[in-house]
Amino acid sequence: MAPEPVPRPPDATEPEDDDLLDADEAAEEIIDEDGDHPMDDDDDLDAEEQEIQLQNDSAAHFDAHTDSIFCIAQHPTNADIVVTGGGDDVAYLFDASIPAAPQEKQQGERAGISPLQKLDGHTDSVNAVTFTYPRGEYVLTAGLDGKLRTYRSDDLSGSKAWIFVAEIAEVEEINWLAASPNREHENVVALGANDGSVWVYKIDGDDKTSPLTIVQAFYLHTASCTAGAWTPDGNLLATASEDGSLYVWDVFSTGQAVVSKTATDQRFEVEGGLYSVACTTSLVAVGGAGGNIKVVGLPQAADQDKKTKPKGAPKQVASSAGQILASMQAQSDGIETLSFSSPPLTILAAGSVDGSVTLFDTAHRFALRRHIKEAHEEFAVVKVDFVRSPQKGGWLLTTAGMDGVVRRWDVRGGTTAAGQGFVGEWKGHRGEGEGGGVLGFVQGGGGHRIVTAGDDGVSLVFRADIS
Repeated sequence: MAPEPVPRPPDATEPEDDDLLDADEAAEEIIDEDGDHPMDDDDDLDAEEQEIQLQNDSAAHFDAHTDSIFCIAQHPTNADIVVTGGGDDVAYLFDASIPAAPQEKQQGERAGISPLQKLDGHTDSVNAVTFTYPRGEYVLTAGLDGKLRTYRSDDLSGSKAWIFVAEIAEVEEINWLAASPNREHENVVALGANDGSVWVYKIDGDDKTSPLTIVQAFYLHTASCTAGAWTPDGNLLATASEDGSLYVWDVFSTGQAVVSKTATDQRFEVEGGLYSVACTTSLVAVGGAGGNIKVVGLPQAADQDKKTKPKGAPKQVASSAGQILASMQAQSDGIETLSFSSPPLTILAAGSVDGSVTLFDTAHRFALRRHIKEAHEEFAVVKVDFVRSPQKGGWLLTTAGMDGVVRRWDVRGGTTAAGQGFVGEWKGHRGEGEGGGVLGFVQGGGGHRIVTAGDDGVSLVFRADIS
């Protein structure tokens, strides 16, 4: 390709010549009495920058994917078993276990983890994966081809062969998958689609006529259903949409929406839509465009209902059910991710496209406890998730972003403001806008290990033993 011509000044304008050399000056030879100076400084700087970019804190890696890894999930009873799905239209199961103690550096390039199994059958990107609760009997993959595929393992450790069970395709694209933790309704998953619909399926591999059975299907969202989350008991399912609506569904009892909030209520309106959701037993929080977060009360069954009321009788609900309890806007861009801490801590964490993380105290009128503005520099925060570990007290928050870095924070109020509660970080993905951000992670088993899903097509395993 020929180089573009250098722009010329307009014909009516004479170019400036104040900085041009005279002919005599141009012919003058400048003699360097000290001799030529080597370019060591620039070379050292380049080497230093390259060393920083190549920093890799991981203990192991999985690199079987040939495109970005969009999603990751962890087996509920065996934290070593991980499933990932990517832009190469496939999912992989692999064992992410690492030695208990660091080993000496080996010579040569480190070998990647071998996959336990390749899960194919999709014709477009796999952008959602999950194991079923409570035993991890099934693993499911969902894609932009609208397919939901499920596999079953006779070995509940998840390390043996997974056998294909069934496939269903009711929608054009699937945005997310969420397994219900309800122990009275095992092996149930929900999904949200690009047409706004929400589907709940029961998986039963022994039912040869209907291994994937529709439990409920909901159609109240009028735009893409962007996020969904179950309450901790698995009775209620909260879903959010680009149309700015939030619905909380009583999946297993009435099959109806027990909370309905839409943009027609100006107090709830979020211009640009909602993109994240998280639940406690009594609250649901949704995050959307412009840094907006809304918190709504959930219905609560009174204890005496189960003891004194006949089966099928209406449940009593708390006075705050369906009410907007808080509206926050501490961040300047979309809220991509939300996470509630485990009791007794009362913290809601929010990660934003503006690269910041905010912490709100749910027990004190959702007061802003901390705004970590440079949590991931100017790169979007993709996921925030509290460590579920009694030893850690529920006060450790893990975050990851498009800078390719995973970080941990101490969210207790007694930490120094200077460090914003920073505990540690792990690097290894390209990041820095080079297509190597972290698109997700898992940290089950007490948070001692973090396994990532990288936009660079690599899953890294980090040892995260922080006291």
